[in-house]
Amino acid sequence: MNNRKNILITGASSGLGKGMAIEFAKQGCNLALCARRVERMEELKAELLKINPDIQVFLRPLDVNDHDAVFETFKAFKTDMGSLDRVIVNAGMGKGASIGTGYFYANKQTAETNFVAAIAQCEAAVEIFREQNSGHLVTISSISAVRGFRRAMTVYAATKAAITSLSEGIRLDLLNTPIKVSCVHPGFIRSEINEKVEKVPFIVDTETGCRAMVKAINKEKANSYVPSWPWAILQRIMRIAPDSVIRKMS
Repeated sequence: MNNRKNILITGASSGLGKGMAIEFAKQGCNLALCARRVERMEELKAELLKINPDIQVFLRPLDVNDHDAVFETFKAFKTDMGSLDRVIVNAGMGKGASIGTGYFYANKQTAETNFVAAIAQCEAAVEIFREQNSGHLVTISSISAVRGFRRAMTVYAATKAAITSLSEGIRLDLLNTPIKVSCVHPGFIRSEINEKVEKVPFIVDTETGCRAMVKAINKEKANSYVPSWPWAILQRIMRIAPDSVIRKMS
């Protein structure tokens, strides 16, 4: 749906957040962007206005683990824009290692950033949507949500499974209201979070991946797996694949 003109994206300074902002700018959307690295967002704002001088771009610094700041920032963006049509809960991280190998604090940081902070973002967004009686909540999960993964992916995959479940719960709560909830499951897309990983099956570049994500977001389906080839099919196979196969993928 192209009537979602005012879009808020968290974790927008790099990677998938930045890539989605670029695609939405091409479509003429106004953007509210927040992340910890303000200087990177300033550069991105200049790039977005070069792509489309007719849009408005609002920036605010935000660490999503500061939960009070999440609520304040989302409300401030709503004041800036008049309304929020879509909020994309994108901020995340991929630190960690196999359980029991001494990296509890890295695993905990990933769990808190990817899941607890996502709850804060969903709460802040849906509060505004309930008040407006309209809006589209988008959560960014991962293909790794469909199965457990090993090593550095163990906690990351668990947080993404939690995001998928959280999104479904919110969607059930809001069924038959004007508020829509979509959960996007990207496959392997090259970004800062995985730039050091060498062997990844079916990986695509950031631009290709983000174009597929934005196309899926605009369709407002409950769940999408992107790019649809091969992930729409592969996610079904992954659910029933033996553990030995999944082990080789991670």
